[in-house]
Amino acid sequence: MASRAVKTEAVVLRSMRYGEADRILHLYTPHRGRVGAIAKGVRRARSRFGGRLEPFFRLHIELHEGRGELLTVTGAQTIDGHARLRGDARALDAAARACDAVGRLFETPEPHPGVFNLLCRQLALLDERGGTGTGRAAALAFRLKLLLAAGLAPQLAGCASCGEREHLVGFSGAAGGVVCGACEAGSFPLHEDAHRFMAEALGRALTEVPDAAASALGQVERAIAATLEHHAHVRLMPAAGRSG
Repeated sequence: MASRAVKTEAVVLRSMRYGEADRILHLYTPHRGRVGAIAKGVRRARSRFGGRLEPFFRLHIELHEGRGELLTVTGAQTIDGHARLRGDARALDAAARACDAVGRLFETPEPHPGVFNLLCRQLALLDERGGTGTGRAAALAFRLKLLLAAGLAPQLAGCASCGEREHLVGFSGAAGGVVCGACEAGSFPLHEDAHRFMAEALGRALTEVPDAAASALGQVERAIAATLEHHAHVRLMPAAGRSG
């Protein structure tokens, strides 16, 4: 592969120390998916990158693509540093979980502009709302939209096994959605309020998170986890910390 320059928007998912002065970055981009890059000398006091290669920054970034797996950062300009988010521990934790979910579920170079835009909106909301936007319901609504973007949205309108539209009492990760009483073997209970939350969260904007009791949210999280384990072989961190 011939070396070439790459210019793109990116969100920094992770930033890890490497060697004496470098950092390895996991970036998510709209047209190249997840990208690994090295920022050389970034930890030196006089680095031209300053602090803008930290997690959750949205950037215009310039990269050099050579023969290795990692691209090299050659330039970066901040679009949004999400400064308010960084002053709120709960918002910071929610941002880390959102970035981790994107990085695990969309770990290839396949382009997903919609996922990039979804992540940018989620980080902007966390920056805007701080701790008030960091609850479990908001995190699960975001994850349901990631499932939709990945083509893994659960079947909710009828039984995922037989198509029955009534008496939907459980959820089956293997079947890929809700199941009726006749097909519930191997499923776990999914109550009506959990079913409603999932349907409304998928149909609403991120700014309009449905309300639900903690018990319903527990079922929703279990349904998301079962879907990902069966169809993507991915396990995510819990959607929210103990305080969320």
